[in-house]
Amino acid sequence: MPSDRPALRRHEPAVAHDAAAASSLRFIRETMARTGTFTAVPGWGGVAMGATAVVAAAVASRQPTVSEWLTVWTAEALVGLVIGAWATAAKARKGGAPLLSGQGRKFLLGLLPALLVGVALTLAVYAYEVGATGEYFARGGAADAVASYRLLPGLWLLLYGAGVASAGMFSVRLVPLMGTLFMLTGALALLAPAAWGNVFMGAGFGGLHLVFGALIARRHGG
Repeated sequence: MPSDRPALRRHEPAVAHDAAAASSLRFIRETMARTGTFTAVPGWGGVAMGATAVVAAAVASRQPTVSEWLTVWTAEALVGLVIGAWATAAKARKGGAPLLSGQGRKFLLGLLPALLVGVALTLAVYAYEVGATGEYFARGGAADAVASYRLLPGLWLLLYGAGVASAGMFSVRLVPLMGTLFMLTGALALLAPAAWGNVFMGAGFGGLHLVFGALIARRHGG
């Protein structure tokens, strides 16, 4: 017999609604991560990187051979890499920013190619210039003609700046500006006498990291 009563509906379990809400929240978070800005760039970590670079510049300037000079800057690069990676991961974890997905992943992929090119060029110059005894020429006399001592400071600054500027497209505005200034410093280093290499390295990897690290820490947290 027909009835005007509305058909009774089964009550859907609350779990289905919870799952739908969780799925929607996850979608919103992923969308924000893809379209937002990577803010986990280290501030005080950048200051620490700058401080160690200033010390490295002073130590490197006292090395008698290019081989020992290169050893100092290689050690500084590893120290800076560890400090930067740890500080970035700590800031990302504290702020809940994704590090290996979304804008964090884009930031890392923007920075990595330039760093790898720098490693490859350093190894290529080393293989080209190393003598039969496995030692570089001394810095005195013909040292200014040694390609590593003349070219590597400028190349390192240029490539690091290019990587930072590229990665900074997905980060706060201070980051691409810092990368641009690194590239400018590298270009000047290539044009300057070889003896000024440590000065430019200290000004770039030391001074720029100190200044911009402090600015980032002040405006966007440490």
